[in-house]
Amino acid sequence: MKKITIFLSICMLLILSACSGETSKDSIKVIQFADAGWDSIRVHNSIAQLIVEEGYGYDTEVTSGTTAATVQSLEKGDINVYMELWTDNIKEVYEAAIEKGNIVNVSTNFADNSQGLYVPTYVIEGDAERGIEPIAPDLKTVEDLAKYPEIFQDPEDKSKGRIIGAPSSWTVSEHLETKLQTYGLDEQYNYLAPGSDSAIVASLVGAYKEGEPWIGYYWSPTWVTASYDLTLLADNPYDETVWEETKGTEFPPNDVVIAVHKDFPTQAKDVVDFLSNYETSNELTEQALDYMNEADAEPAEAAKWWMQEHEEIWITWVPSDVAEKVKKALQ
Repeated sequence: MKKITIFLSICMLLILSACSGETSKDSIKVIQFADAGWDSIRVHNSIAQLIVEEGYGYDTEVTSGTTAATVQSLEKGDINVYMELWTDNIKEVYEAAIEKGNIVNVSTNFADNSQGLYVPTYVIEGDAERGIEPIAPDLKTVEDLAKYPEIFQDPEDKSKGRIIGAPSSWTVSEHLETKLQTYGLDEQYNYLAPGSDSAIVASLVGAYKEGEPWIGYYWSPTWVTASYDLTLLADNPYDETVWEETKGTEFPPNDVVIAVHKDFPTQAKDVVDFLSNYETSNELTEQALDYMNEADAEPAEAAKWWMQEHEEIWITWVPSDVAEKVKKALQ
């Protein structure tokens, strides 16, 4: 009788555990994606979410935050998937997390990206159609900015130029400030760290529409670099030692990877298999971002458009039965 009672108690505990809705280390019901605050990660999230939900039957959610906060959440397992992790922008944190085994790199989303200080091309070459004369024809490198502080005048401090940087919550902002100090540009320019990506864009677009000079940080792939004629200023060739000491080179090669929490491969092996095949490019990503801008579309709409335009690409990431389910959802 005692054995029967123990057996029934164990069964009851198992039933209660199953009904409680708790997720164990080796199972998952809702997959959390990271949104670190820019459009391209939102588009890639939307592409992956659509495939995961429609093709594999999981629910998904998005957790928003700064790069530092979302990477920390990925390490802890509060976030499962990071679709666009710019590895060299957070090199020490990324490498430490990989070394500890807290996160796993499952694929490279794209590696042909660029970042740095951009100017509208008309600043260097002019624009005959708009009646704009070149005002800095010899501006080719970041160090050349030393010749032109009066062209990029700070409207609040006319004794100096102004360089638009990255939001202070982004690691790259520290890199930029160090770079300007290394080249002595901090003596001729004020560095402005906007509050958000949208603030950078508003500043650039406002200047571009008026044909005015502008200098600031941006990166590709983005709808901005796809839609506007911009020139990335050259820098000294990348040297790891110099970069680590002074940031006095071009930005390091930056693999943009898809990373997952260490437990995720056992929680959703089928999804990890899909993510392992996920690969795009700077150009492919910019197509979705350009559509977002032109159609005034949300990331999810841009993701559907991109998948309809590039079916031949994404169907290679998944088994045929999954592809068929996703195709039906796109109709």
